[in-house]
Amino acid sequence: NRLQSDLQAVCPGLLEITPDAGNLWFLRFLTSRPELAQLARMRLKSLLKIRGVGATYARAIQAWQQHAVFSPEVAWVGEMIQADATRILELLDQIKALEAKIDTVAQESTVASILDSIPGFGRVCSAELAGEIGTIERFRSDASLGLYVGMSNLDNSSGKFQGSKAPKHVNTRAKAAMMIAVDRHRKHVPESQQYYEKKRAEGKSHNQAIRALGRHLCRVIYKL
Repeated sequence: NRLQSDLQAVCPGLLEITPDAGNLWFLRFLTSRPELAQLARMRLKSLLKIRGVGATYARAIQAWQQHAVFSPEVAWVGEMIQADATRILELLDQIKALEAKIDTVAQESTVASILDSIPGFGRVCSAELAGEIGTIERFRSDASLGLYVGMSNLDNSSGKFQGSKAPKHVNTRAKAAMMIAVDRHRKHVPESQQYYEKKRAEGKSHNQAIRALGRHLCRVIYKL
């Protein structure tokens, strides 16, 4: 990512402190002083005040400080690095708040509770699907539900011709959430993974196999 690339260019030694520049404590460290170069002069007492920086990370930072080197570009690139780190922290806080809101909504939704009970679906996908589906009762059958979330095709057979076509009235947001949820689900449930592998062995693409498993799960969801 850009943050990691900029750090590598301006002060590569900083990345020796942590293998992941996206760690919360590291982001807080990057933004703990007005200028990036000032990080090399922080004292132990100040380091330990940064949330997430304990004795182990503080020692790693101090080891870096002893040979800290910055390129001349730090004067302007350093500001960009700190702005990126600040934005990432803000986004993570927003995500945390959104997840808390999702939890509240999910507790009030019967559909969300059902979906969240399926291994691999997770809070976000369950809440997204619940919001788009509304209530199970609005669908005449599991086939109707499957069509709505993009897991089924319409029968397009005529005479000797056997075939199907993609439905026009698919809820694209529900389909996207369902594709992600089903893909995660098969990795949590051996039987579902076997079904997926069976479809792939039959010549189905990844997306086709996921939709086939999704159709089966729509039948399960409809009956719950």
